[in-house]
Amino acid sequence: MTEVHGVVGAPVPAQPGPGHDRHDRSDRPDDEARVRELLGRMTIEEKVAQLVGFWEKEDGETVAPLQGEFADVGKLETFSRHGLGHLTRAYGTRPVDAAARASWLWKFQSDLVTGTRLGIPAIVHEECLTGLSAWRAATFPTPLAWGAACDPELVTAMAEAIGASMRALGIHQGLAPVLDVIRDPRWGRVDECIAEDPYLVGTLGTSYVRGLQSQGVLAALKHFAGYSASRAGRNFAPVHAGPRELADVLIPPFEMAILDGDARSVMHSYAEIDGVPVAADPTMLTGILRDRWGFDGTVVADYFGVAFLHLLHHVAADHADAAVQALTAGVDIELPTGDAYLTVAESVRSGRLDEAVVDRAVLRVLRQKQALGLLDATFDDEPEPVDLDSPEHRSIARRLAEKSVVLVANKGVLPLSVGRRVAVVGPNADREGALFGCYSFLNHVLVQHPDVETGIEVPTVLAAARAEFGADMVSWARGCDVDTEDRSGFDEAVATTAAADVAVLVVGDHAGLFGRGTVGEGCDREDLELPGVQRELVEAVLATGTPVVLVLLTGRPYALGWALARCAAVVQAFFPGEEGAGAITGVLSGRVNPSGRLPVSLPGSAGAQPFSYLHPTLGEGNEVTNLPATPVAPFGHGLSYTTFEYADLTVPATVPTDGALPVSVRLTNTGAVAGAEVVQLYGRDLVASVTRPVAQLLGYHRVHLEPGQSVTVDLTVPTTRLAFTDRSLTRVVEPGEVDLWVGSSVRRDAEARTILVGDTTPVTNSSPRWTTTHVR
Repeated sequence: MTEVHGVVGAPVPAQPGPGHDRHDRSDRPDDEARVRELLGRMTIEEKVAQLVGFWEKEDGETVAPLQGEFADVGKLETFSRHGLGHLTRAYGTRPVDAAARASWLWKFQSDLVTGTRLGIPAIVHEECLTGLSAWRAATFPTPLAWGAACDPELVTAMAEAIGASMRALGIHQGLAPVLDVIRDPRWGRVDECIAEDPYLVGTLGTSYVRGLQSQGVLAALKHFAGYSASRAGRNFAPVHAGPRELADVLIPPFEMAILDGDARSVMHSYAEIDGVPVAADPTMLTGILRDRWGFDGTVVADYFGVAFLHLLHHVAADHADAAVQALTAGVDIELPTGDAYLTVAESVRSGRLDEAVVDRAVLRVLRQKQALGLLDATFDDEPEPVDLDSPEHRSIARRLAEKSVVLVANKGVLPLSVGRRVAVVGPNADREGALFGCYSFLNHVLVQHPDVETGIEVPTVLAAARAEFGADMVSWARGCDVDTEDRSGFDEAVATTAAADVAVLVVGDHAGLFGRGTVGEGCDREDLELPGVQRELVEAVLATGTPVVLVLLTGRPYALGWALARCAAVVQAFFPGEEGAGAITGVLSGRVNPSGRLPVSLPGSAGAQPFSYLHPTLGEGNEVTNLPATPVAPFGHGLSYTTFEYADLTVPATVPTDGALPVSVRLTNTGAVAGAEVVQLYGRDLVASVTRPVAQLLGYHRVHLEPGQSVTVDLTVPTTRLAFTDRSLTRVVEPGEVDLWVGSSVRRDAEARTILVGDTTPVTNSSPRWTTTHVR
């Protein structure tokens, strides 16, 4: 039998990119002496210049909150006369030719080297959540799709491809991944997130960090921390998470990405937690990040986040006060511009701010530039051409999209048999933007430039269906828009459906910014009904009696219990990217055997929110309230065109609290076709000093099996996977009984019990955080 070895999220050797090595830091004496000597020669103006970014943008290019509220800080050439810390979004602000822009960038950096007293180039940063945010660059599936695919190695490969493109274009830092744990699907930024489980977020997020940084591009973790726990799912709303929720749910993905992924940058959250904005909170930005975890990278501001201490949070009297608070708390670099930090020089001169605080931040920036090779860069050579949407990019995008499609329900209609007349209906069936998330270049930037072509090949679901089933077998009607009240297309949709053997009804979201979409940053929802009149369209199409396959192209889960009960099949795709339409139609035809798993529960109603599968006993409330929060499909759920059987679950009777728990289970493909199963291991601490979840993901592993094939999956779970914050707010592993089970979702297919024995064990930085797997 062929053996397959794998470690879910285990550290892998970094492959250094140009000018960057994860061990090439200024803790070496010669490097540290160099940056300190450089600091010693700086004027206060030159120091401040290293702590700010500059954003060259034009009127109408609004891609950040309250962007229009900030005054123009001047021309780039004037602004950078003392040097520059960061150059903001050189490629991702407007559609520019990458080769021409790279030449401009090389010239700008050369001018910094030759035209400023100290000759220090800028760090160039860019968005890269679903691929490099640049015109004509590959657009990959959104992070929710990473969570559905459960494939850390493929996420690493994607990030490597993104990082290689960025480095070739002179970009040094990527503002990704988003490690916010989903707490309420009404929140607009759910489409940027990976999952509602912190371990799944942590493993996949860390995998992304490793891939990006292996190419010499720094990863900036977003948004530290608590941002996703806002009240009522509203962007920028207050967060009232307690210290235990922060420690056990919201913070662990960041801890994993820093301690195990060596992430070199962190972006603070816009949130205020119990009245204290994170951007001004030294407990978060210094106490946890640096003192507890030993983080020695840079903390960058979320865009305008320092000024927001004055403008939105009202904890600072003016921009100067905001700058003092943020720098003191631990925000090293103000992005996207120096709206507040440009006051720092005067605050130092007036005695309002100790210059040592400025020096601390400047040293962190200089060490990072030294590690990136910028302190020795000359930019004499012209940049090399780069293919931003190569066959390799598209292959990775296709594989990730195919693995991420979730078959939620199927009453025998899928896969579609050959020769059936297919009606493709719905507002997302023939729309390129329906395949992409909020931070994709198309929906983030191109939407403001409607006369500019997409720049990459993006087959829609309709085009892919015609290619998959034959153009003569596919009819089409839009039916309605994503988010208007226009019902004028209903009659055509009904007639088209009635004339077909099966309807593929493609509905869902349009990702956008600040109210310009149904999901995305600043696009929150009061309810979890399909936007606009889409539910009415579904009802009208169902009334024809033609079997309906409901395809959801969304950036959040919607309340669809009614649809699961009445549709012949339901397919969920979370913005699957440029190759996503082919992945969806491949699932419909059976060319692709679906293997995606829900990274977030499908809710029963908006009124049950916030809800997470990580709830304690009273969190679902079936027996103690008339309003249960039971989801219509649980976390981890996903169907296949084959069947799998679990057997011989083996666990030891006892395990030391400071040890590791070995678990093995036999998995067999009992169906007629090959397929992939995501083995999921869950646990429940039966009695603890504080309430614990009724289920907690302890490990997972994707396994591909041929028909009739059996394998044994061995998982080694460090007991720290069962750790929690006790009544003294110490993170510990307690002795006691633990239920364990495995299955294709959080529901139990095979179960066992073990007992943790020994003393209560505190968790430290060196404690293992990963479950390893071995398939035999």
